[in-house]
Amino acid sequence: QHSHSLECWYAHVPGIKVVAPATVADARGMLSSALADPDPVIVFEHAALYNDEGEVPAAGDLAVGIEGAAIRRPGKDATLVTYGGSLKKALSAAEMLAKDGVECEVVDLRSLRPLDDRTIMASVAKTHRAIIVDEGWRTGSLAGEVSARIMEQAFFDLDAPVTRVCSAEVPIPYPKHLETAATPQVEGIVAAVMGVLRR
Repeated sequence: QHSHSLECWYAHVPGIKVVAPATVADARGMLSSALADPDPVIVFEHAALYNDEGEVPAAGDLAVGIEGAAIRRPGKDATLVTYGGSLKKALSAAEMLAKDGVECEVVDLRSLRPLDDRTIMASVAKTHRAIIVDEGWRTGSLAGEVSARIMEQAFFDLDAPVTRVCSAEVPIPYPKHLETAATPQVEGIVAAVMGVLRR
């Protein structure tokens, strides 16, 4: 497969844990935890992150839990929920929006099954808006699952409909410029946030 996000296929199956680290420390630490876990764990690595560099603890326990999301950037105006290779794009979009006075909270799911509902709902309760960034296709996507959970658990906290930024409903093209056109990009994330803010 080329650049397809098929992690949702595995996250659909009960009994399997699915993780998608987006940082060097998480990639190192979650792999260690996955190997020690008694249940099947699938670790999805995003190829675009292979050249990333980052810090890991110098000593002690390097393990990172394979359950639980992480708040990568605090904010008050909108929640960006994402994972894996889309995290850097979400953070870049949040930086751009901050220049216009819009503070986005960025939630890195890290674990796709089980999902950390508590962290997601707490963020939505604070910001009252949710934008889910997922390189998977909109139809049958993990973004759809997260959206449904927000609607079920935090509907009355929302000031705007949940929005999804997903890949175009086409097989991912091989040429780089077409792949970029088909997958979520920073500009599209910014436009989605401005849309839910009605700006």
